[in-house]
Amino acid sequence: MLLTIDIGNTQIALGMFDREDLIGHWRVSTDPTATFDELRWQLTGILEGDGFTQNDIGGVCVSSVVPSLTSTLRRVAPHVVAGDVVVVEPGVRTGLAIEIDNPREVGADRIVNSVAGRDRYGSPVVVVDFGTSTNFDIVGPSGAYLGGAIAPGLEIATNALVSGTAALRRVEFSAPRGVIGKGTVEAIQSGAIFGHAGLVDGIVERIAAEFDEDVTRIATGGLASTIVPHCRSVETIDPYLTLEGLRTIFHLNQDAP
Repeated sequence: MLLTIDIGNTQIALGMFDREDLIGHWRVSTDPTATFDELRWQLTGILEGDGFTQNDIGGVCVSSVVPSLTSTLRRVAPHVVAGDVVVVEPGVRTGLAIEIDNPREVGADRIVNSVAGRDRYGSPVVVVDFGTSTNFDIVGPSGAYLGGAIAPGLEIATNALVSGTAALRRVEFSAPRGVIGKGTVEAIQSGAIFGHAGLVDGIVERIAAEFDEDVTRIATGGLASTIVPHCRSVETIDPYLTLEGLRTIFHLNQDAP
């Protein structure tokens, strides 16, 4: 079996694959200060709690945007899995040509999403990842990564609004009764949910307009199910897209000479 780990700024997503089948998945909060022992016991507890032992796991593939945890996980992984450790970084085979000014600065999560989006849905494709930031990543008709856009995520934007004002407070991320809020809470929810949906529609439609053919639009990330129902430009949600991309990249590197 293969363990896949996507370390984001806010959450860590984990998936367990038996060949091509995702048979387990988990989410935990990201703690950039986690020590070797804390991370080891957290992973061991999650996996053994669902019946997976070290000898069951033949490898692990990791993408990370938190450098402190990347180095810690490299040391932890041999104590959690019995096989190879692949970390998505420059020099690792992805099967994706990267056609931007500085390929080394692209986040590992964006590359992984683009690999999975292309392989599962074809190209051209736009992958919208709703996380700490909302990322838009584009694979062109030739199957190459063309770049994208990064916008403040729903949670970080709303927190900035609340922390910068004296009278506003944090609210639940759910759609209000209508776009015209009947109170302060509904007004904040309207601006957050419908405003972010409008941001997504605006960027995706501008991206699609740059192509002479139809562009597939895919959403993923922890907040996709909150925003996508209010978007007109994105319909498909693939919650485990990143984990699927990690599975693909792991096997590409097992076949490498």
